[in-house]
Amino acid sequence: MALDFPRTWVEFTDPADSETVIRADVTWLMSRWTCIFGRGCLGIDSSRPDDGCCVHGAHFSGDSDEQRVRAAAARLRPEEWQMRHRGRRGGVVGHDPDDGSRQTRVVDGACIFHNRAGFDGPQGCALHALALREGENPLTTKPDVCWQLPIRRGFREVTRPDGTTYHEVTISEFDRRSWGAGGHDLDWYCSGDTIAHVGVDPVLRSSRAELVALIGEAAYGELVRLCEEQVARHPASP
Repeated sequence: MALDFPRTWVEFTDPADSETVIRADVTWLMSRWTCIFGRGCLGIDSSRPDDGCCVHGAHFSGDSDEQRVRAAAARLRPEEWQMRHRGRRGGVVGHDPDDGSRQTRVVDGACIFHNRAGFDGPQGCALHALALREGENPLTTKPDVCWQLPIRRGFREVTRPDGTTYHEVTISEFDRRSWGAGGHDLDWYCSGDTIAHVGVDPVLRSSRAELVALIGEAAYGELVRLCEEQVARHPASP
């Protein structure tokens, strides 16, 4: 799909904060995108199709994000983390070669937490597998950028014509451009390809935990009401 096409958006005041306006992409949230890792995912690097979008280290959003991931890594067992010996010996944190920002360490061409094809344990993210073993949602163990993907949350301070201001939170698709200039060099990307839009439930429902974490329970409830109202008013053709 092209990056830009007509979309439906909703805006509403956050029920929990009268100074915040939520702006959300209904077209994206009501789409049937779902992660197809291991089920047809082509990977963002064609030379490593089995590694999905894990070929780059995950940049930490801050100290708390990094510390949460470090704590989760300490709970990983050898049978669920292929690179455990490398992580214990050399650590799990590295630096972006371009700007020096802190991120998960890259080992042999992919994130240190990525279990490669052929590993006897769970394939893909070891931190994701840890959360499932512990009966938790993966957002409790994975770096923020990983559990949010491909949902994008943006912030903006808006000044109205009368001089009053409000805080705007935007919920939209994390498309190629959200990766920065390098996003256009990705060999493939899931959110814009119809082969990944095969979910049983819309993103609005399948990513409930992530959306609640991003905007809060009250705002999520209102978002559901408005999105479903829009779809009922303007049903899409099958």
